[in-house]
Amino acid sequence: MFLIVTTLMLTNSFCHADVNENTGLQCSKVDYSATENGFQTSLNNLFSSLVNGALQNGFYKTTAGKNSNKVYGLIQCKGDISGNSCAGCTNNSITVALHDCPKSKEVWVWFRWCFLNYSTEDFFGVMANNSVALMNETDYDDLAVISNGLSFMSGLASTAPKQPLMLQTAVMDVGLSGKRYGMAQCTRDISNIGCGKCLNAQLVTLRTIIESKRGWEIYGSSYFMWYHDFQFYSNISITASAKRLSSYGVGVGTIVAVLSLLTLL
Repeated sequence: MFLIVTTLMLTNSFCHADVNENTGLQCSKVDYSATENGFQTSLNNLFSSLVNGALQNGFYKTTAGKNSNKVYGLIQCKGDISGNSCAGCTNNSITVALHDCPKSKEVWVWFRWCFLNYSTEDFFGVMANNSVALMNETDYDDLAVISNGLSFMSGLASTAPKQPLMLQTAVMDVGLSGKRYGMAQCTRDISNIGCGKCLNAQLVTLRTIIESKRGWEIYGSSYFMWYHDFQFYSNISITASAKRLSSYGVGVGTIVAVLSLLTLL
């Protein structure tokens, strides 16, 4: 398994309200058969099912079409948002996919509230390592906190797979520096063991990028992690001043490194 890390500067606003924003996108190579009626019909049927399915419990996977036009799709929403917010985020993801990847048969779209993936290949249960890391590059944490931050999140990586929805939150009290809040989640098509391996592998691989930051977010194809100095979960309506973020991810920008990951089998 490999992780391709690319670098770009974003002008995303990031605030204490849990604002839903597009955090990453990856399109497969151009395939003109993606515009043919048969595949488009399958894709439209898939999208309709995903929007309706997302209303149920924040996770839904399904297929549409047959033979060469068969397409597999998955939606995973952030565990603390409502069904309506999940469906709305699914619609936003579909809009981005159709606009930015109109000739692709495999697409990944990351929003803060949800993740959309569809493909003509059966990827259900496959632990891919496409990922985007989002943070404020200049917002460094206190030295006394840095040494504990990754250990705190590593604990979440160990406990999240054991939860019924593979979702875990926790709070770390750091004295005069306040508190740090963490959340870890995996897509529910992968195994509990795979979830733990995915989360821990990301912490190891991205350590040098995230360990000194006061806040960061990782969005992957099978896993998600958030770490901040404010309670960002179950807290969508509170507004606060914005922070500028940088993003390290897949499918955009200039490739700067290819890092070998742990075998996740």
